[in-house]
Amino acid sequence: MKAVWYERTGPAQEVLTHGEMPTPVAGPGEVRVRLEASGVNPADVGRRGGSYRAMEYPRVIPNSDGAGIIDQIGDGVTRLKPGQRVWLFNGQRNGRAFGTAAEYIALSEHLVTPLPDHLSFAAGATLGIPAMTAWTCLFGDGPIVGKTVLVTGGAGAVGHYAVQLAKWGGAQVIATVSSPAKAEQARLAGADLVINYKTEDVIAKAMAFTGQRGLDRVVEVDFGGNIDTTLKLMGMNSTIAVYATNGNRAPVVPMRDLMEKCIAVRALVLFALPPPLLAAAQADITKWLAAGRRLHNVAAQFALSDTALAHLAVEKGDKLGTVVVDCAVNRKTGRA
Repeated sequence: MKAVWYERTGPAQEVLTHGEMPTPVAGPGEVRVRLEASGVNPADVGRRGGSYRAMEYPRVIPNSDGAGIIDQIGDGVTRLKPGQRVWLFNGQRNGRAFGTAAEYIALSEHLVTPLPDHLSFAAGATLGIPAMTAWTCLFGDGPIVGKTVLVTGGAGAVGHYAVQLAKWGGAQVIATVSSPAKAEQARLAGADLVINYKTEDVIAKAMAFTGQRGLDRVVEVDFGGNIDTTLKLMGMNSTIAVYATNGNRAPVVPMRDLMEKCIAVRALVLFALPPPLLAAAQADITKWLAAGRRLHNVAAQFALSDTALAHLAVEKGDKLGTVVVDCAVNRKTGRA
């Protein structure tokens, strides 16, 4: 099969190689997916660049999300069958070296979910880690019906799904953004209040929206960078769900402030969450996809041979949505 890989960390155009690798075979409990699209996450770019940790394996096929068609099942697989259109997450995680920047991937069936017929493979590749992370941040501590939720970075890959899922879950949603274009994306996703944190007073506007009661839940893209503001917004017995903290990776946490309002901090990374919680997320996302029109932002698409350019597009930091790699080589991809 055609694939892209790296054997040392560093700049994308220096370390990523496009070539031939053996086609994987589905083992016990696994399915093999003929990939049509691969989603590129910031974590994929960070791992390849070396900012996360040293090389975990001698050779790594990057990217963890994707979509395609099951073409082989291993012994013991009962939930899925050949010919099904699917989306997947954590392809290059959980002890796996080979991700989705390839024509095929074989992985555990619990990481694979049926893709509705009306969605393109490119849209399916935007689900994965962003949608699963958004769901866990929102619902990992129970229902959100009638709650007020703040989604920081409401136009980002995770944030855009978090706004949509929160509205579906019955919450009032505030989204913070950094530009008029991102504000429009957050509004299209269904946010009840959108605040440009660069030009507006986040605390005044959010507290006025809640009648000074404060927030019930925050989906936090930068815990360390936002903590001073976030703590002023929290209501009693509220939760901050943290999935990133790149602005300050070693923040000082004022525990007394958390204690006095009984604020829970849920720190999470998707590959470490318990399987039952992940299964609940997949089931709910399936229901959500079936319940109405959803927005799936594909920021840009690149050929498999141009995966390095896809990584560079993510590194630029100005994308709206998920950068997608088209994995099919000489094959028609996706559906309208």
